[in-house]
Amino acid sequence: MFTIELFFLCGLRSADCGLSHKFDPDPKSHPIKNVYYITIALQAICVIHCIRNRSQTMWIWIIIFLPMVGCIAYIFMEMLSGKNMQGVNLANLFNPRPSIKRLEENLRFSDTFNNRVMLADAYLANGEKEKAIELYVSSLTGAFEENEHVHQQLILAYSATNEFDKAVNAAQKIYNLPQFQRSRSHMLYAIALDRVGRKEDAEKEFRKMLARFSFYESRYQYGLFLLKSNRVEEARQLYSGMLEEESHLSSREKRYANPFFKLIREQLKLLK
Repeated sequence: MFTIELFFLCGLRSADCGLSHKFDPDPKSHPIKNVYYITIALQAICVIHCIRNRSQTMWIWIIIFLPMVGCIAYIFMEMLSGKNMQGVNLANLFNPRPSIKRLEENLRFSDTFNNRVMLADAYLANGEKEKAIELYVSSLTGAFEENEHVHQQLILAYSATNEFDKAVNAAQKIYNLPQFQRSRSHMLYAIALDRVGRKEDAEKEFRKMLARFSFYESRYQYGLFLLKSNRVEEARQLYSGMLEEESHLSSREKRYANPFFKLIREQLKLLK
């Protein structure tokens, strides 16, 4: 992807360099020089956005050979299409992830496993859990019946819709994979076991995630499990031990763990 972008940006620069040599304006006396560089920057942004979002190639040539007009047209017709102008921000504007609408079009054009899963992932990220589940389930056929990513996403989706029996079934499909034991899906599996009444099995899974300096979310959830089981002192000891680790964490580790430390402190206050 980077190579393609670099190729077009080099072409974009060479297409405009003739203008630069004809003017070669003095920036002190010719403010148009600033406009020239702004145009180049806009072209670069539009070309990169076009390539990453797989817009029609025609747009690239329009942007290169009709610099300002092409950029303005592309921004309004592609970047801002269908958006509320007041709600547009740079983070969303240049997000390389394809939109749901485009992913739906891709699936209609080519009904492949990859297109189904990409659209399902987008639905799930957008909170459309039922649509995501339908696509995930329909994609589990043939060689993809045991696909790890799809089953992990189903665990997440079923947990979000409180279909814990189905979350358990999805987890058992990939339980023996080494990476499952270290994943968030493992924690969701333990929670789902608890919710379907298999408390002993749930605790067995939670206890596999008690390693110090890791599994902060899983250990926090285990503490809630203990509290719900009226094992208050065990929960207190677990949470107090986790807080003792805080001063030994790196800044990067703290960024991940801090939300759980905050929740733990709130729980400990309630236990006093």
